[in-house]
Amino acid sequence: VQLQASGGGLVQAGGSLRLSCVASRRTLSIYGMAWFRQAPGKERDFVAAIRWSAGYGNYADSVKGRFTISRDSAKNTVYLQMNSLKSEDTAVYYCAAGVRASTAGVTTTARYDYWGQGTQVTVSS
Repeated sequence: VQLQASGGGLVQAGGSLRLSCVASRRTLSIYGMAWFRQAPGKERDFVAAIRWSAGYGNYADSVKGRFTISRDSAKNTVYLQMNSLKSEDTAVYYCAAGVRASTAGVTTTARYDYWGQGTQVTVSS
């Protein structure tokens, strides 16, 4: 599976962005997808995840109520709608796909088998 993320950019605090991640493989073989982010000098943190078949999402507490994860099965694409952006949301955002059953939690990097290249989101205050 190859993942291509896009949609990052520079936005003012309070603004919105929508990230997209296209998977090269048929999504019938994907168990779930997620977004993580990594700020300079920090670890890669969970943002949101979606169970591909069911379509429901999980969110980090820091983004609940502001971010929404969704997917379009016909386009093999997962989205992250980000509203009310804050300076602390500045990071490189990575999409990830899990294709196998795993006991690892959906909020952990170990759960995912494939990663996109990352897209930079910068929020100016």
